[in-house]
Parts: sequence; C-alpha cells; structure tokens
Amino acid sequence: ISMLFLPVIQVSGDSMKPTLSNGDIILLVKSKRFSTGELCCVSWQNKLLLKRVIGLPGDNIDIDENGNVYLNGKLLDEPYVTNKALGECDIDLPYTVPEGKLFVMGDQRETSVDSRSTAVGCVDYDQMVGRYLFRIWSAD
Repeated sequence: ISMLFLPVIQVSGDSMKPTLSNGDIILLVKSKRFSTGELCCVSWQNKLLLKRVIGLPGDNIDIDENGNVYLNGKLLDEPYVTNKALGECDIDLPYTVPEGKLFVMGDQRETSVDSRSTAVGCVDYDQMVGRYLFRIWSAD
C-alpha cells in the first residue's frame, strides 16, 4: 500500500529548509494533480527531490534579480522562503511552462538546484512521486 498510494520517504539535504529538514520522515500521497505552492517529490536521475510547485502547464514564470517570483505577472506570496535569491538560473526569463510539465523550486533559493537550471528543468507529470501529506517524524 505504501509504495502504491502513500510513499514514505526520508528527507536528504536542506533545499526545503525551514519547511523540512534533513532527516525528517514524511508521508506522500500519489497524485497527478498539483497546485501552486504544494510540496512534491520528484524522481530525477535515480534520486528523489523534494521541491515546491511554482508553475503549472502554460503558466508564465519570471524571477527578478532579488529572487522575487512572479507567476503570470503577479508577485507570489512565499512566506516559506527565508532568503530570496535568483540562485542557479540558466534559463531564459520570463519562462512559459510547457504542456505536461511542472516548474518546481526548492525553498532554499540560493543553493537549490531545480527548474531554474537546465540540468533539472521542468519536470514531467510522470516524474512525480507524489505530493506532501504530512511529516511523520522530525529530525530537529
């Protein structure tokens, strides 16, 4: 049941701090529906990445030099981000999310490698392991 519907994973790394910490154990729910701002788990190059959904197919993403994120021309309210930064960004901005893809970013904008980098890029719905349901155990 866990593998099919409710995957349990352990957080590795700090890209989602302060929301999630290294060592936390979380429960996901398998889904093909995602909303802007939701935490999700992505399968990428035999690794699991925890990120936040920023843009859905067809959305326009822009990020200024101070790290402010604009979704379809409106500034995103991101209370979960403690230090805004442009980070590792080698895509052309503004950027339109392709059909069948999601634009994801980590909460630690300075160090997170995510859709702002062509190394990761936008993620396909088939790469989505699930969306965050709740933390089972906190490492802090």
